[in-house]
Amino acid sequence: MKLLKTVRADPSDTFVFDPAAEPGEWAVSGAFMFANLDPPTLTGKTRAAFRGGFLGVGSFGWSTLAQIVEASAEQRAAAVEQLAAQLLERCGAPDLKSARLASEEEIAFAASLCEYPQGMLIAVSRRYENEAIRESFRTLQSNALSKPAPVFSFVEVADEEEAPVERIDFAAFVRGERG
Repeated sequence: MKLLKTVRADPSDTFVFDPAAEPGEWAVSGAFMFANLDPPTLTGKTRAAFRGGFLGVGSFGWSTLAQIVEASAEQRAAAVEQLAAQLLERCGAPDLKSARLASEEEIAFAASLCEYPQGMLIAVSRRYENEAIRESFRTLQSNALSKPAPVFSFVEVADEEEAPVERIDFAAFVRGERG
């Protein structure tokens, strides 16, 4: 079977989320963490977690990406128990039995996202629409390059009119001047 684990591709999660998940934790969607909040009023790091974070089961921290990994039945059972304990301790579940049921549902939903090959990365996008939280998920595949791909590359296009040069006055922009 396959489940999700948190991934930290770079240090940005530590700046974006409070707290950030540790790399390699079991991961669930985490949308339930926003059930009793008013999503349109969220700000800062909480808003960032709402909009695009997976919940790390161990730390209850957030991760931008999750990776599909193989998991044994024992690992799945351990993830369910770990999440159930967190739901009891941090989320006020009424008892361990209720927490386990909710945890089973969350882990099963995470597993349902794992129809792709092992190693595939998954990103989540959340929004509040028609008084409900809506989630969409997308897959990201490695480009299989042996070295990092450049952020920018320049391509010359023949027979194309040259675009006008744009100049931006950053100092004026910082002062609040529009121009």
